[in-house]
Amino acid sequence: GDAPTTPGLPKPPHPAYTLRMVGFTLNGAAVEAEGGRSLLSYLRDEAGLTGAKRSCGEGACGACSVLVDGVLLTSCTIPLERIADKSIVTIEGIPGAEMDAYVRGFTEAGAVQCGFCTPGMVLAAKALLDRNSDPSPSEVRTALRRNLCRCTGYAKIVAGVLGAARERRRLV
Repeated sequence: GDAPTTPGLPKPPHPAYTLRMVGFTLNGAAVEAEGGRSLLSYLRDEAGLTGAKRSCGEGACGACSVLVDGVLLTSCTIPLERIADKSIVTIEGIPGAEMDAYVRGFTEAGAVQCGFCTPGMVLAAKALLDRNSDPSPSEVRTALRRNLCRCTGYAKIVAGVLGAARERRRLV
């Protein structure tokens, strides 16, 4: 069962969060960090990478999305211990020329308003485009399905991803 709690004190950490050192690769650099927290907490509070946003805390909105070994995952739901020996890419780790493709595609389509969801949307796009350089609009919509935007309709975001795909193909 759950560990007993004392009124006024925080609940003990979930058993999945143990206090041990965890080694992984972050945006191409080997790092080691103390566990006992989520990947999102490490990224924002220790690594100073604020592209992944704190939002729902349940993995439902996509604002905290990162790539873990190339797979799009929500960093708010991942205990640091689960990424041992894995490769993590955040929005800050996308190389310059590739990032320029996303900036151009999203900007030309008018796909950015407040910007809160944009890092997660770009990482969802990257996960798709790394597998499929020329996706259909339907494939883009499927790839974005776990990322919420409260400002725009998704038509401009889909157009932005398709524009980014064209730009990325020109880089090759």
